[in-house]
Amino acid sequence: MDQSTTTQPIELADTGAQPAAAADQPPIRLLFPALLLVMLLAALDQTIVSTALPTIVGELGGLNNLSWVVTAYLLSSTIVVPLYGKFGDLFGRKIVLQTAIVVFLVGSALCGVAQDMTQLIVLRALQGLGGGGLLVVTMAAIADVIPPAERGRYQGVFGGVFGLATAVGPLLGGFLVEHLTWRWIFYINLPLGIVSLLVIGAVFKPHARHVKHTIDYMGAAFLAGALTCIILFTSQGGTILPWSSPQLWFTLGMGLVATWGFIHEERSAVEPIMPFELFKQRTFLLSSLIGFIIGVSMFGAVTFLPLYLQVVKGSTPTQAGIQMLPMMGGLFVMSMVTGRVISKIGRYRMFPIAGTLLVAVAMLLLARLQIGTPIHVMYIDMGILGCGLGMVMQVLILAVQNSVEFRHVGVATSGATLFRSIGGSIGVAAFGAVFSNGLASRLEKLLPPDTELPHALGPTAIHALPQALRDDYLHAFAGALHTVYLAAACVVLVAFALAWLLKDHPLRKQ
Repeated sequence: MDQSTTTQPIELADTGAQPAAAADQPPIRLLFPALLLVMLLAALDQTIVSTALPTIVGELGGLNNLSWVVTAYLLSSTIVVPLYGKFGDLFGRKIVLQTAIVVFLVGSALCGVAQDMTQLIVLRALQGLGGGGLLVVTMAAIADVIPPAERGRYQGVFGGVFGLATAVGPLLGGFLVEHLTWRWIFYINLPLGIVSLLVIGAVFKPHARHVKHTIDYMGAAFLAGALTCIILFTSQGGTILPWSSPQLWFTLGMGLVATWGFIHEERSAVEPIMPFELFKQRTFLLSSLIGFIIGVSMFGAVTFLPLYLQVVKGSTPTQAGIQMLPMMGGLFVMSMVTGRVISKIGRYRMFPIAGTLLVAVAMLLLARLQIGTPIHVMYIDMGILGCGLGMVMQVLILAVQNSVEFRHVGVATSGATLFRSIGGSIGVAAFGAVFSNGLASRLEKLLPPDTELPHALGPTAIHALPQALRDDYLHAFAGALHTVYLAAACVVLVAFALAWLLKDHPLRKQ
């Protein structure tokens, strides 16, 4: 590839062909901000809802289904990730990206008018169908135009924007909930999305050479069925349905059957959405496994920390958003620093090792949270967690893109993103079940048998309980979180062990 073409925003199919220069292409300095804007749109919505969850539950009820407000979005966006890569090859990344933004905005607008928890969960799933394309298409576009040797600093900026969005998200969500209503956390996406559409339409003028592709719809259907059944099993077990329920185990059985169907389909499909040959590639396999675990830990932390701050510490939604800044600031700063260092030294293996260790340590520290834990201690713990995540997330994408053949860059990027999203979906559902079970069992031991709690237990309702009852509830709440973060720490230690198996591959210059 001629070096003069690496800064041109040229789009092509994953056929192994090299990008061809086009005289009318806008420079990367115009394309890059447009892609960053799309990244901001996608990342903002993953976290803006976190500080609003207690208020939403207080108004709509459904504490047992709280995690599904996050899980529904993550699940639907996960399912469509591999399809967006193929659609980009077939129809062009620009039109696919614009379509994803429109679907995302329609879902956002409808979420804002939801009248009950069931409606909100369903509409969050619709929103995720659009959101799933935003992250993966922007990352694939960067892989088309920036060589791996230079990509570190660009990926670092992407990681920094992701961190910025996760920092601004809880803060903005808390502010909107406190001064307007929780519905504005969805309406706020509309102006940002419209700006994104305008910028992409004006700046992103790809020169594409399309190749006819076969879309593996059967593989996508099996994957959707498998993920849905497995997440239903993890989220409903012990909460909505008892562990002895035949319906619960039938759901798991259907998930396993769908998993087998997906594996069989991917082996026989003409163009599988997840080529099994990629799993023979050591870096892709390890990065996918580590990314899965990081997804579990990150989304688990972002979901439950604002709950702790509002319920136990009595923070307002705005205050809870501000108090999340140490975690998000650590993620932002460390993503930027890591990207620049990798571009300078040409090595990346050390960062996932150090990052997963920091995440595991942070989870162990967060497992000590009690009612009387000083807030400054929590700030330190969250800062360590953010630094660890910043050293891992974008580095894994860079490692995958650098190690696979050029014709597989698109599908490998979507594959690595897919596993992180699956981890987030399963993690939020599983930790939500662990939390709900832990809270229920502790309340059963602490409260008298005839005690009746309000149906909608938001922070306001909890703090309005009688003193003795409130103290018991808060102790049970903090104890349930202890179990969640202890389990998360054990899971992240597996990622730390896997990170040692990664190998440094020289960053390609082209």
